[in-house]
Amino acid sequence: MKNLDPRRARWIRLRMGVLCGLMGLALGAIVSGAWRVQVEDGAAWRDIADKQRQRRLHVEPKRGAIYDRNGSPLAQSIEVPSVSADVVEMLRGIDGRLEQDAKLREAANHLSQALSLDAEELFAKLNARHRFVWLKRRITSAEAESVRDLGDPKKANAVRGLTIEGEGRRYYPGRELAGPLLGFVAPDGQGKDGVELALDEDLRGKVEEVRGVRDRSGRLIFEGTSGEHALQGNDVALTIDEGIQHVAERELDAATRTYETKGGSVAVVDPSTGEILALASVPGYNPNDYAESNTDARRNRVVTDRFEPGSVMKPFMMIGALSAGTLKPNDAINCEHGVYQIGGITIHDTHINDSLTPTQILARSSNIGALKIGLELGEPGLYATYRRFGFGEPTGIPLPGEAAGVLRPRGRPWYDAETASASFGQGIMVTTLQLAMAMGAVANGGKLLEPLLVKRVVDGRGEVVREANVRVRREVAPPGVARAVAEMLTAVTEEGGTAVEASIAGFRVAGKTSTAQKVDSATGRYSTDKYTAVFVGFVPLDRPRLVVAVVLDEPMIGRYGGDLAGPVFRRIAESTLRYLGVTPSASLVKIAPVKREADLADLARPVMSSSGLSFGAPPAPGLSFGAPPPNPGAAPPPAGSVRVPDATGMPAHEVVVAIGKAGLVPQIEGSGTVVRQSPAAGSSAPRGSAVRVVLEPAS
Repeated sequence: MKNLDPRRARWIRLRMGVLCGLMGLALGAIVSGAWRVQVEDGAAWRDIADKQRQRRLHVEPKRGAIYDRNGSPLAQSIEVPSVSADVVEMLRGIDGRLEQDAKLREAANHLSQALSLDAEELFAKLNARHRFVWLKRRITSAEAESVRDLGDPKKANAVRGLTIEGEGRRYYPGRELAGPLLGFVAPDGQGKDGVELALDEDLRGKVEEVRGVRDRSGRLIFEGTSGEHALQGNDVALTIDEGIQHVAERELDAATRTYETKGGSVAVVDPSTGEILALASVPGYNPNDYAESNTDARRNRVVTDRFEPGSVMKPFMMIGALSAGTLKPNDAINCEHGVYQIGGITIHDTHINDSLTPTQILARSSNIGALKIGLELGEPGLYATYRRFGFGEPTGIPLPGEAAGVLRPRGRPWYDAETASASFGQGIMVTTLQLAMAMGAVANGGKLLEPLLVKRVVDGRGEVVREANVRVRREVAPPGVARAVAEMLTAVTEEGGTAVEASIAGFRVAGKTSTAQKVDSATGRYSTDKYTAVFVGFVPLDRPRLVVAVVLDEPMIGRYGGDLAGPVFRRIAESTLRYLGVTPSASLVKIAPVKREADLADLARPVMSSSGLSFGAPPAPGLSFGAPPPNPGAAPPPAGSVRVPDATGMPAHEVVVAIGKAGLVPQIEGSGTVVRQSPAAGSSAPRGSAVRVVLEPAS
């Protein structure tokens, strides 16, 4: 620099200064940028880095199971394979649109054969060229094996990008058993009806977040979860008993087919706890194949269907009158010889009666006697009584779609005619479950209980989340009054009552029948050929174990509740009592007296007539001369058995009525009139057993 010209040296120093200044500025900018990246924006950049190498997956828990009260599975989730495709991976290494289309077409053809799907639909899915697309969900094991064979990398034309993974599917071991009660689960995992919908939050559980780290190949390495229990929904144990549910559905289904009803429902309740032991609804459906059913079959008629109850409301009305003091158990009520007018309306009794006690009014189901008691109680008292028994409001059972029923027109009291008709169950609407719970209050001494359907909820660790307890909604009657009416109701099932077919050998049965006319929607009047046959009762009288409510909607063969619904009650109650180990009381088993009737020796006894002395007894009334008397010398059937009636020559509808009245179940084969039957006419058969009758057309 010393040998240089001073001006040149200054210029060089200036340039070096400028260069150093620029380098200093650049260094400052780099340091500033590094400070901003490392310190000021460090957290944000670290988060971006974590997102690039980490993945957070929201894992849907395995849906919890549904069990009956004894631990038998009613609904479970099982793993089934589903196949998806990564089209980008499938086309990796293939250039050109035409070549890629050809590859997708080839893959669609192979997959259509393996999965039994349409090739064009598969090609349309693949041609969207997404990283993930479902090809078919819930495939069979054979289809899964075929897909694995297609994707085998050892093969020359292997289809890449195929993935088979497990997916949950709801399975119902009992098939149609309790279908309307349980509901079903849609493919998206949402409960759509019944218990599956009502307890969907418990059964689905809480969605868990699972973290993983991507390796250099892009594969996920999971960091672990908080435990297996976090990936499982809660299990639910119902109060339903699978055995009792099966009996209820079997008998209800047999009755609906025999009497050709529009539908039917049954509720079986423990009156001491309010636990629901069975809820049967016909027609039903198989939740495993819910897509094959219609909406009507999926309806749980026990809680959703409202109907006019008819005479089954008389016991509750009578409890209200006895509690209010407007009626005494021994009062005599004038039943007006079967005809009574009020408010321009004429009320008729099925049987002509004059003076009846409250017990006889229940046994003979006198509408006139009931309305007189109801009018004496008064509209406010009758309305309050029905309200106390839970009518006109939901029972609180955890099921979707429960109807509250209809108790009165909104905004005004009942007129006298409406009060009279409400006394015997017309002009109001109830559900089957409401009837069962109200009769349970009569059985347990006057306590209206809340129905219990969910016994307990258990989490994945096996710990109880919550457990049901007996809940008393309210006291509906003094214990003495409830007991008195319960005693009165036994007259309904005893000789002379309207439901002798509901009686059970060895047990005292309390109950009430109803044959309620339905309103014709076209005319707005009560129909003359559409009825609802009802029976609701409990057994045994002294220590009630069961309340059974049976409702048959629009039977085509027969119509009376005692003849149609009564036998259904008896068969369900008999089977359930045996199942529960409840033995009959020996003191109640009646042995019929042995009578000397139609003895063959009497046929040779001398008889004095106007024409002189002759041998042989005069024919019994109703027998033609020369015809042998029925079952000569036959002893009464043993306890628990009945005599098989002679159905020869009867058409089908008469067979059902005759054999049903005898306490037996007809099994009809063919059409026309009866030509033979088994067991034979006149023989003894256990009450509730089947009688096979063969019908043939007239020649």
